[in-house]
Amino acid sequence: MKGPLFYSKILLFGEYGIIRDSKGLSIPYNFYNGALKKEENPSAEAIKSNANLRRFVPYLETLQNEQPSLVTFDLTTLNSDIESGMYFDSSIPQGYGVGSSGALVAAIYDKYAQNKITVLENLTREKLLQLKNIFSQMESFFHGKSSGLDPLNSYLSIPILINSKDNIEATGIPTQSFDGKGAVFLLDSGIVGETAPMVNIFMENLKDKGFRAMLKNQFVKYTDACVENFLGGDMKSLFMNTKKLSKVVLNNFKPMIPEQFHGIWQQGIDSNDYYLKLCGSGGGGYILGFTEDLEKAKASLKDYKLEVVYQF
Repeated sequence: MKGPLFYSKILLFGEYGIIRDSKGLSIPYNFYNGALKKEENPSAEAIKSNANLRRFVPYLETLQNEQPSLVTFDLTTLNSDIESGMYFDSSIPQGYGVGSSGALVAAIYDKYAQNKITVLENLTREKLLQLKNIFSQMESFFHGKSSGLDPLNSYLSIPILINSKDNIEATGIPTQSFDGKGAVFLLDSGIVGETAPMVNIFMENLKDKGFRAMLKNQFVKYTDACVENFLGGDMKSLFMNTKKLSKVVLNNFKPMIPEQFHGIWQQGIDSNDYYLKLCGSGGGGYILGFTEDLEKAKASLKDYKLEVVYQF
């Protein structure tokens, strides 16, 4: 048995902001993927994944008992598949902000949810929100609090524009130009990040009036502008606003940026060779970079591994 592939995702804009109703833009990233599988001779990794799935089932059972109108699963089949060794075979790095648990949640919903909303039907805003809500509650098992966007992106495999908490839509993004000089890239911090502690720090900071004002007047403002610039193909404004956003993050989200990256973060802002921002909740994993000149950015960051996500 081998199930369909579910891809990783990248939240280009909106990390933390979407908790406070900023815009967001999430795109599938096909470089990494995962699928449900069974094998005769499972590896240690497969056995560990199988044990993870086993722990997930009672949570899904409770979810279905408490909210039968939200989602129900074919738990009998799911349990028997897990008994016979099913696991999630994934190349998506965990704790890297590219949606490893999101792909797993999407795969489980796809295979075991009853009366599921499929990719093929007309995805109205109501259906998208319903899916997001289901996924948010399923993924909370892994994160403590999930927006549901990662699994949604993985499940639908299309870019998603978040206008606000209750207004999301499928969107198109400007076509890539592979001979373009501009690029969005991933920078590997070499550290595994954990979502829950980072989100807790953020929630704690929200109690501070000054922090809330900074979020509203700077962070959300620049995030919204970046989303509009990117979708509208206005790259000049995009870089102007990404620079502002990069500064705000460096000044106000220090705990989410691994310490050894504070310097190169500042260096990008000073040199204009590239601008860095958080990818997911931060604390490690990938850092997202934007540059108008990929060769320049590569030269400046020659000691690091860059993965190009999108070129323009």
